[in-house]
Amino acid sequence: MPQNVFEPWNDPAAKPLIRFQNVTKRFGDFTAVDDLSIDIYEREFFALLGPSGCGKTTMMRMLAGFETPTSGTIWLDGQDISPIPPNKRSVNMMFQSYALFPHLTVYDNIAFGLKRSNMPKDQIDARVKEMLRLVQIERFGSRKPEQISGGQRQRVALARALAKAPKLLLLDEPLSALDKKLRQDTQFELMDIQEKTGTTFVVVTHDQEEAMTVASRVAVMDQGKLKQVDTPGQIYEAPNSIYVADFIGEVNIIEGNATAQGNTVSIVWAEGQPDIIGTPSKPISNGKVSFAIRPEKIAITADKPADRHNAVQGRVLDIAYLGNVSTYHVELPGGMIIKAQAANSRRRDSRPFTWDDEVWLSWTDTAGIVLDR
Repeated sequence: MPQNVFEPWNDPAAKPLIRFQNVTKRFGDFTAVDDLSIDIYEREFFALLGPSGCGKTTMMRMLAGFETPTSGTIWLDGQDISPIPPNKRSVNMMFQSYALFPHLTVYDNIAFGLKRSNMPKDQIDARVKEMLRLVQIERFGSRKPEQISGGQRQRVALARALAKAPKLLLLDEPLSALDKKLRQDTQFELMDIQEKTGTTFVVVTHDQEEAMTVASRVAVMDQGKLKQVDTPGQIYEAPNSIYVADFIGEVNIIEGNATAQGNTVSIVWAEGQPDIIGTPSKPISNGKVSFAIRPEKIAITADKPADRHNAVQGRVLDIAYLGNVSTYHVELPGGMIIKAQAANSRRRDSRPFTWDDEVWLSWTDTAGIVLDR
């Protein structure tokens, strides 16, 4: 494995920092986390992603010590942490609300946990100043939280959480209170800070874009179970289920019946339409399948392309102009709507296609994912 590639999960000799081993958490009759096993490695920026109620926050609260597993074991650095109270764990948590002390200055908010740890006064001062520099808020040390912006308060909360140099930092929806532009900027700052400190970050989020941007790996969850754990690129390009394909980004999902033809499959999917030719990543049984294809993998042209098996004709029903790209909603003769995306690479007064235009949609044999139902 190349030395500049950070992939401890692919190294059989690497030992995980965190190990969930057959962990279940029930609240009465409700199972929040269901027999879940996962390894998270030192220096990872790991994202738990899923809709509300999927179990991601419960996993984080068990790591922090605010909840105890109903069954199973959670290991941190080789130690079973279940009997260890939250304040004794080498874990810190940055809350969604930031939970800053309004009556204390920024400096004193960051110093608060250090003072309680009996650190010598001169070391506290040096550590707080180091944290202020790390998150680039040196100028605001003497201000109160209400005298700084939301983005700056977020940095104070991060500095306070990192001040005691925990092995593990838990971030609960850390950027949800920020506006979109600031959130995007802060994502890269978070990645930079995580890399500089070498701290393992575990972030809980329902924002797919945020998880895909910051994380070394993403765990997609649903109803207390892990659906897929992989790098952002693999999650997007090679989802292992319709749930994951549909949850991450935009996707067209076409259902049909597949017949294997060597390395490809031929999918019968709509009366009067040519079969879809797809290339499955693993052997697929003949029968019902789902074909998932991202809008940006579909070309939209005025004429039928001569060099592609997969080409269908339809009418432009709607157009979403998103600045850098336009998404075309194209209705096929049977009523199915397929989304295709085209980059707006030039400034122009009019788009190449408009409402009610007849267009051809086409894609290569390897552009989509063939999935068993």
